Amino acid sequence: MPEEMSRPLIRGRVDGGGSRHLEASMSEAGAPVIGILGTGDFSRSLARRLVASGYQVVVGSRNPKRSAALFPEEAEAASQADLVFVAVFPEHHSTLVDLKPTLAGKTLVDVSNGLRINQDGPSNAEQLADLFPESSIVKGFNTISAWTLQMGPRDGSRQVLLCSNSSKAKNSVMQLCRRMGFIPVDMGLLSSSLEIENLPLYLFPSWRIPVLCTLSLFIFFYTYNFLRDVLQPYVTAHRNVFYKMPIETVNVTLPSVALVMLALVYLPGVCAAFLQLWSGTKYNRFPDWLDRWLTRRKQLGLCSFLCAALHAIYSLCLPMRKSASFKLLNALKQGKDLWIEEEVWRMELYLSVGIMALGLLSLLAVTSLPSVANTVNWREFSFIQCTLGNCALSMATLHTLLFGWDRAFDPAQYRFYLPPTFILVLILPLAVLLGRLALCVPCVARRLGQIRRGWEKSRHIRFTLPDDDCCNGLENVSNVTSQHRERSLLQDELDKQGAGTAAAVCQFQPAVMNESFEQAVEDVKSLKQRPGYGVLGDVYGLYKQATVGDVNIARPGMFDLAGRGKWDAWERRKGQIYRTFYLYVQGGSKGRLCKVGGGAEEGIWVLESVSRKSFCNVAFSKSHVLFLKVTQN
Repeated sequence: MPEEMSRPLIRGRVDGGGSRHLEASMSEAGAPVIGILGTGDFSRSLARRLVASGYQVVVGSRNPKRSAALFPEEAEAASQADLVFVAVFPEHHSTLVDLKPTLAGKTLVDVSNGLRINQDGPSNAEQLADLFPESSIVKGFNTISAWTLQMGPRDGSRQVLLCSNSSKAKNSVMQLCRRMGFIPVDMGLLSSSLEIENLPLYLFPSWRIPVLCTLSLFIFFYTYNFLRDVLQPYVTAHRNVFYKMPIETVNVTLPSVALVMLALVYLPGVCAAFLQLWSGTKYNRFPDWLDRWLTRRKQLGLCSFLCAALHAIYSLCLPMRKSASFKLLNALKQGKDLWIEEEVWRMELYLSVGIMALGLLSLLAVTSLPSVANTVNWREFSFIQCTLGNCALSMATLHTLLFGWDRAFDPAQYRFYLPPTFILVLILPLAVLLGRLALCVPCVARRLGQIRRGWEKSRHIRFTLPDDDCCNGLENVSNVTSQHRERSLLQDELDKQGAGTAAAVCQFQPAVMNESFEQAVEDVKSLKQRPGYGVLGDVYGLYKQATVGDVNIARPGMFDLAGRGKWDAWERRKGQIYRTFYLYVQGGSKGRLCKVGGGAEEGIWVLESVSRKSFCNVAFSKSHVLFLKVTQN
């Protein structure tokens, strides 16, 4: 036991009685008294932390004679305390029944844990509540170790999970946690105590599948390499090369596992993207297997980094082997020319790309640590884990391709009719990279971006003419249908107007489409004539200035003529302020319908009115149609 744990916890005796208080020199007058039932290491550490936090502490023992100089009896501690920690093993809770009258109306904090994971219940806290029905039971502090209590929250977990059926009791314990320097986390009612008690007993629950996957791949590739590189020469030519098993075979196996595991990190994201494209919505739940796969990507990536780092260490050890020195000396004695230009270039490129891949993989591993991830924002974290992660996968794949070089076309490499290992390894990474390239195709990326911003293929929000002429608020459209509670892509874009100072947001009026609205939709569909580029550019500039404000993007390149024309039209409106009045429905009788941008299914449609100071935008996606009137201040 450390020296600090063997020191007396009390400072003196109260005259005329056997009760002893643990008092901090900084305790406030009238500070609440905290009782602790139990004298184990956790109890003593908890007492030290409470004393350091300014509380008066009374520690009760079932055997006060054994430590008479330190602890009073349990009954004495329970009677004096306002809040009592029950720090005894759960099988000894029944020995506290005699204290039931004394503990009635008080708050009991159960800090016990079980010996094994309990899935059926009841929890230790629920059993304690049955024993003391007149007391308020709070489950907590069971996920905090005695070391953390001694050293303070700076060197351990700061979160304390709490649950109780009594809000008053739970709030008092939460206040105590904050005073001790911890962060209380409300887990709800006492029924959650079973989950809290099981948490300290789990052994790397999120690592089980990644570790099993890593071991399975290692066994598979090691066996495969053993058959090709060790067993085949022995069977066919009676050459004993079993010395390769400890180092060389392992070194060929590790990069194979690392690359496949890295591909498994990014494969579920590609699968999820294609599922969203196929279903046309982001609101469908992924299959359970894919959902679990997505939540294990961090662990898969760290396993991949482990194998890659071991591969680098093993590679550095290859020249130090006696077998490698013997081969080199034997080649020199035979006068063989060891300088082969093609092999030299292959090795130089192979090592260079491998070093870059390992460096990128190291960056991914470091940024996945919570202490590092908390220091970057979401965009930075996404850039590192997604963009640089794909670069790492590309570099690792190129590293393997350079290792293989032209061996895939050499019949001698197909030993036992088995293809070289690198061919099997490249299947999954190449599939992931090709899938990622397919998602980068502009039309696919555009549709996927719309889906991830709320667009749905089968559900659309529709609007009609509001009753009043002017509206100045934004109405919630989440109740358009009971099944569709998310706003559309264009509505999200319009929502952004409310955050700026240059525009006020219009009001959305959800209702059933009327005849004039349907007539406007038909007018849009029947449009055949396209206006000139001057008109389109002018309307585009007005629309962007009204909805976004001053131009905030760089001018497109010289080969993007259409983009440069749009940018120039937007730039000409710089400094002008527009305000949005309201949405309304109008047919094509008072103006001319024209299409602005977009493809065959989507775009910005404009109904030009007589006045040049106002115009009406109609944005639609298939059956999704919006009318927006904008006027200049």
